[in-house]
Amino acid sequence: MTRRALQVATAVLACVPTFTGLLAMTGVHDPLYANLALPPDATLDSNLRFYGGVWLGLGLAAFWLVPRIEQHTAMFRALWLMIFLGGVGRALSLALMGLPFLPFVGFTVLEVVGAPLFIGWQARVARAAEARS
Repeated sequence: MTRRALQVATAVLACVPTFTGLLAMTGVHDPLYANLALPPDATLDSNLRFYGGVWLGLGLAAFWLVPRIEQHTAMFRALWLMIFLGGVGRALSLALMGLPFLPFVGFTVLEVVGAPLFIGWQARVARAAEARS
């Protein structure tokens, strides 16, 4: 549970919103949704691209804080809070609409369970860094 391990885990996880955010910027043509045959609707396309841009921004922000991860507690928590809230949204969808594709169930668990764990991990790393200085 070291600083370096947190940096690596954060960088690896930051690849997910960065890559999928770029994919989502393709709107209704996003390969993740190809099997759904989404209609070429301008409103749906606009929303998918918007959320893709926000998701991409979250990934880039996560990469930005990696070098000084112990110093950016507020940013780290804000990012994981956003991810947690997204997971709550997925959990609501799961309860109201049923099961999505299996990987999305895993994302939900990571978002809802992983967020508090990562916040706690970063807090320990930040306290250890403060104690050393």
